Amino acid sequence: MKNYTLDRENTLLLMIDIQERLAPAIHNGVQIVDKNRILLTAMKELKMKVIHTEQYPKGLGKTLPQLAALISSDPHEKVMFSAYNEDVRDDIFSSGKKNILVTGMETHVCVFQTVRELLDNNYNVFIVMDGVGSRTYENYRNALDMMQEMGAVITNTETVLFDLIKTAGTPDFKIISKLVKKGLSLNS
Repeated sequence: MKNYTLDRENTLLLMIDIQERLAPAIHNGVQIVDKNRILLTAMKELKMKVIHTEQYPKGLGKTLPQLAALISSDPHEKVMFSAYNEDVRDDIFSSGKKNILVTGMETHVCVFQTVRELLDNNYNVFIVMDGVGSRTYENYRNALDMMQEMGAVITNTETVLFDLIKTAGTPDFKIISKLVKKGLSLNS
């Protein structure tokens, strides 16, 4: 069961290529962006590490501003489809984390290739299914199936958040439950 358990000390979020010119073309793109905002807000509140990438930002634009505002680190730029390039690999390795939450675009290209490499390098990979997307539902679904067959855990935003905090009645629980109930605003 260890491979299905998240803990804050050993987990980070890797958000792949949620960019200005790509996001509008993604099936369920608004929902995916909303779920990533919830996750990023939670990561910030829980003081957890976030790594994010941008695929060829000159052509696809920067990370969506509403997401970039929630991340304290600079993006790792890339041209390879896999985000597991030397910079990201070094960033993950230096963090010492073994559980990698993965969100982003597109599920069947950059997310898929990144997950394959993370698994090949012995990381526990958790795909946040409501935080990833492709231009078509068929490509999204096929990629999730392939990643699960390779050994990734397919999960969702709420399962991730409540697994990270483990206990009700704490200050962290109040933050997370408010995010889940209200959607995006901690102040609502």
